[in-house]
Parts: sequence; structure tokens; C-alpha cells
Amino acid sequence: MNPSRARYVMAIDQGTTSSRTILYDAAGQLVSVAQQEHRQFYPAAGQVEHDAQEIRKNVGNLVGRVMAKAGVSPDQVVAIGIANQRETTVLWDRRTGKPVGNAIVWQDTRTEELVAQLARQPAAAEVAERCGLPLLSYFAAPRIRWILDHHPRLREPAERGEILFGTMDSWLIWNLTGGPEGGVHVTDVTNAGRTLLMNLHTLDWDDQLLDFFGVPRAMLPEIRSNAEIYGRTEHGIPIAAALGDQQAALFGQTCFDAGEAKCTYGTGSFLLTNTGTTPVYSKHGLLTTVAFQIGSDPARYALEGSMAATGTLVQWLRDRLDLIGAAPEIETLASTVDDNGGCYVVPAFSGLFAPRWRSEARGVIAGLTSYITKGHLARAVLEATGWQTREVVDAVNADSGHPLTELRVDGGMTSNNLLMQQVSDSLGVPVERPLYSETVSLGAAYAAGLAVGLWPDMNGLRRNRHTASRWLPAMPAARRDTEYRRWSQAADLTYNWTEPADA
Repeated sequence: MNPSRARYVMAIDQGTTSSRTILYDAAGQLVSVAQQEHRQFYPAAGQVEHDAQEIRKNVGNLVGRVMAKAGVSPDQVVAIGIANQRETTVLWDRRTGKPVGNAIVWQDTRTEELVAQLARQPAAAEVAERCGLPLLSYFAAPRIRWILDHHPRLREPAERGEILFGTMDSWLIWNLTGGPEGGVHVTDVTNAGRTLLMNLHTLDWDDQLLDFFGVPRAMLPEIRSNAEIYGRTEHGIPIAAALGDQQAALFGQTCFDAGEAKCTYGTGSFLLTNTGTTPVYSKHGLLTTVAFQIGSDPARYALEGSMAATGTLVQWLRDRLDLIGAAPEIETLASTVDDNGGCYVVPAFSGLFAPRWRSEARGVIAGLTSYITKGHLARAVLEATGWQTREVVDAVNADSGHPLTELRVDGGMTSNNLLMQQVSDSLGVPVERPLYSETVSLGAAYAAGLAVGLWPDMNGLRRNRHTASRWLPAMPAARRDTEYRRWSQAADLTYNWTEPADA
């Protein structure tokens, strides 16, 4: 094939701190990358916001930059796939295209009081049964309600469909396909499934949940599959995929069958395991969510366990304690000792996520003696990520009926070999990192390529996957169980450190 006529898929990876565009060729190989950070706004304690217009402009610039960098013309790009930070909530005016305010980010906790009020209503008991998710401030519906409550003038136009809601996938698709001049208002099943408003079985907005949260249906996007053409850009490029970032990573890791799992290790960490075509309702603190749906095929579901503080803990060691000068130095420091010296760290900086879900918890360092050095503390910090992963995997094994036999990993923290060995030791199963660790963007590209026929089927995508590193468990089972029990004791000590008045 003439190189100038080669075909490419573009992935837009719209993340919490930055946006990136990536070009992949027909073999799934990365060709070009462009990236730009956006500002973080913290208007009050517990509040986190983004400027949706800034993100829109950044993405528009990045689309052009990544093609120019590779010398690729728009007619060579057969499809665009979008992966995005989930739960982050944008409301905007359909006529002007302007957001009504900053986007409320998934990390934001301003809706906790509202959620507590909703939880006291009799209908609250049915929320998880209908959408698969617990009633938490983590998700988008309470944010929509909070905005409408605090800006009452918006409710009537929202009921008329003049004020629109979207997560970042919807916001970008609407703008890329024309914005006020005919932009397509859609979302995908994975992002819709993180709102508390989508019925897990019908994959449509649920009237009972809409009534419960007080969210008008007219402001919501149409729910579509993860791989189909939603619309076209001004240059005619089909936008053919959208997935929440963690589901995109699951897809990029080719976890297509029940029992296959991945964990993305970053600021926080997210473990998803494919449970097949039937949703599995967790009894052990996990989230039941849509994994992916390709075109008209049946949806695949997943169990998800999220860990709030993993990379954040290393940053704390660097920025607050000055024990290391750069994040990679923690591996060297931890390697100066053979064990944790009896010290255990639980990073409940803003509560504990799955499977404990204790928002009032706060971090502890347990087992301190005069023997402990900064090396022991560094090792305990790495071990904390391993034991948090173990808690989630134990819950997965209890819920899913598919005991984990291998964990596929990605994300920035996977470059730490000692940490990955610790994860393998904590779980007692092999841990595998792919050659290309950018699995979020790769998953979006794969889904888009499938939608337009660049790749014929999912089995072909498996052949693109190559292993870069593999870690096997080396810790004796008896020691693994003892260390996990001690860390769990330390985790129990994090409870009840704050009260509602403190928040």
C-alpha cells in the first residue's frame, strides 16, 4: 500500500488532568501522539472543577496537531474513538453551546449532603437494583440535581431540552459534530451506566430513577453502543466509538471473555473483570457496570473495584514528606530493606473506596516502632497498593464465579517492578503488562476500528496484543495471609475519624 494512502484510527483520550490524541495504524501500532494539560479548579474543600470550554478547545487543537505531526490527512483517518474521564458532569445551553458553569469532576464530593437526603427516601432501596450502582456522590445524577437545585432558572429550560447534560464523551461528540449547528447529542452505554439513571437491563434511561433524582429526560443524550458511527466531524471523519476510560482499558487489554480482568494503576486504581452477558450484582462492595457493547451485539458486563489512593500515596511521600525527589525513586528506597519492618500504611486520604466504601475513614500508619526507617515506610507504601488490590480481587472472586487466574495491568505505576511483584505476591497469581501500556486510547481505537470495518472481529485484536513483562508470585502463602491480615487490621483502624460536622 502506498504509505500516503495508509489508513489510521484516531483515539481521543480525555482524562482528568490532560487530553491526548493518538493515531494508530491498521496493525494497531501507535504512530503519533499529541497532549495538552488543562487547569484544575478547587473552589472549596472537596470541590473539583474543569473548564469544559478549555477542554473542548484543547481537543480541537490536538486533533489537528496529531495529524500534522504524522503527516496524515483527514481522509486517511477512517474513524475517531473517544475515551473519557467518567462521571464528570457538564450542563450546557443547546442554542449557544456555552456551559452553564464549570464541569463538576468525578472526584468532587459536594453532593454528599444531597445523597444523604436521598438515601433516606423509601425509593432509595431500589436504586442499586435498577442501575447496578450504590447511591453515592461519586456518580453523575446527584451532580445534575445539585446544579438544578442551586440554579433554579435552569430547570424549566432543562425540561424543554434547551439545557443539555453530558459526560465528557457527550460534550465532545456534540461539539465535534457541529455544536449549536446540529451537533449530535449521544452517549454510550458505559458512560450512561455511571450516572445512576440508566437501567442496567434495558440500557435506556429509567423513568423511576429519573423521578427519584429529579432529572428531566429531555436534557439527556440518546444512549448508543460503544462501536457505531454517531456522526462526522467538519472534515467528514466518522466518530465511531466512545467508552468510559476504565472500560476502554478493559477493551484495550482484550479482556473480551468472562473472568478476564485488568487493573489500571494511576492516581487512583481501577480493577474491572468481565462477567459476560449477564450483570452480576455484587454482595461484596463492588460496582456492577457495563463493560462494553459492540454494535448490535449483546452488552458485556463487568464488576469494578476502585481504589481511591494508589499513585496519590507515592505523590504524598514525595511532595509532603520529601522522602523522595521523584516518584520512580520510591522503588530504589523500598529496595534498601527486605520487608516493611512491621509497618503498614492505609491511604484513606479521603475515605476508602471498594470494597469498604467508608467515606469517613482517614489514613493511618500502623505498627510504628523506633526500628522503622524511611525504607520500611517506602516499602509499606508500595505494599498498600498490593493489599488494596487483594481486597478488591477477593470481592471479585466471591461475587463473580470466575476466580481470577491472572491480572493484566496498565497505567503509569506499572513501570515500578517492585510494586508489580508486590501485587503478584499479594494476589498469588501472575501479573502481566502489555507491550503498549496506553490501553485506554488503544481500547477506544479498537472499538472505532471495529465499527468501520478496519478490523474484522475481536479475535483479530487479540493477535495485536504482546506481553512486555510478567511477574509470578514469590511470597509463601502463609506469609501472604499473615501480612494481609495485619494490613486489614490497620485498615479497620481508619474508620470513624470524621463526622458529618467535620466535613
